[in-house]
Amino acid sequence: MDFEDARIEGTMRRSLLDTLPAVFLALLLAPSPAVADECDVLAQQIAQATGAKKPGRRMGPSIDVRAASGVTLNLTCRAQPIVQASSGEPSPSATYFRELTIASELVIGEPAGVIGPILARAYETAVREGRKSFIQQNGWSASCYTDSAGALRTLCSVGRIPKD
Repeated sequence: MDFEDARIEGTMRRSLLDTLPAVFLALLLAPSPAVADECDVLAQQIAQATGAKKPGRRMGPSIDVRAASGVTLNLTCRAQPIVQASSGEPSPSATYFRELTIASELVIGEPAGVIGPILARAYETAVREGRKSFIQQNGWSASCYTDSAGALRTLCSVGRIPKD
């Protein structure tokens, strides 16, 4: 091997070694195939239940689903899936809460009739107290954040509480 070949080989080896940490990091952060498959199935179920044509594109652990009503739901799958919706309206519509409740029923397995009142209470508490409201209920939680001045006026989410 001459000097030029050795120099090129050394450059290629350094380049490969420089990219390996990024490759390993990407592999660590990527959802496992089983979690991804479960999340895709759950997103499809939410899409069907809310009249969406299909789930949106996966972005990391999250998938957006735009319901037929126009409400966008975000499903994030990590240790336990969580669904959330945001609203720029001063007071979110009944449709916003209905769509989030429907999706939540699929995510946590509790009846909509149980989820709806807890979600409403989380929202009302957030508005009244001017801070994030977090309500735990039998292994799951509902939370809402409100901001009367920002472009994002309301963000509510529902999900199972991960077990240690």
